[in-house]
Amino acid sequence: IQRAFSRGKPSAVALSVNSPGGSPTQSSLIASRIRRLADEKDIKVYSFVEDVAASGGYYIAAAADEIWVDRHSIVGSIGVISASFGLDQFIERHGIERRVYTAGKSKSMLDPFRPEKAEDVERLKELQEHIHSGFIDHVKSRRGDRLDRERDLFTGDIWVGDGALPTGLIDGIGHLVPKMKEIFGDKVQFKVYAQKRPFLSRFGASLAGDALSEVEARAAFSRFGV
Repeated sequence: IQRAFSRGKPSAVALSVNSPGGSPTQSSLIASRIRRLADEKDIKVYSFVEDVAASGGYYIAAAADEIWVDRHSIVGSIGVISASFGLDQFIERHGIERRVYTAGKSKSMLDPFRPEKAEDVERLKELQEHIHSGFIDHVKSRRGDRLDRERDLFTGDIWVGDGALPTGLIDGIGHLVPKMKEIFGDKVQFKVYAQKRPFLSRFGASLAGDALSEVEARAAFSRFGV
């Protein structure tokens, strides 16, 4: 991100976004970094969504001044989710005893190996609402009057392509290269900045951690059918 804003004198920065979401903190840090650099250097930012910009992916896309999507792109999912499993009956059937020792009564909140407690669920919902509120504030501050104030856009719902246009969550249908040429002329030049691949992966090698990360990523994308 730093290089995209600092190398030469760019007329604009175009973000290629393809993410079903992730950590709210990391999404916020990335979006904040984009905005600080854009404001410091007075550079306009455009987001171009590929398959999906949902949840944390949309949080980052909204850091741009304009958001453009493909007619099949999925956007939205402005909400917070937490998922787990309840394994207390499983370990009981198999004669397994769970032993946990803590200092602080809330330290083992929502332990999946113990029966669910109503107060734990209530506390989790409070935390989720706090994060959700911050997400909503970010979208409202970035999209401003473009948002449809008559609709509740913050239920976690998603939209596809130009179906999102009436909501104000996007600015239109457009792809990165042709849209940038439309705005800056046919002679516009592009400089691509991307995350560097690990050295071994360049030769077809990967570590177990890379494989697990790929599985997690595919599982996240599959929630949106992509």
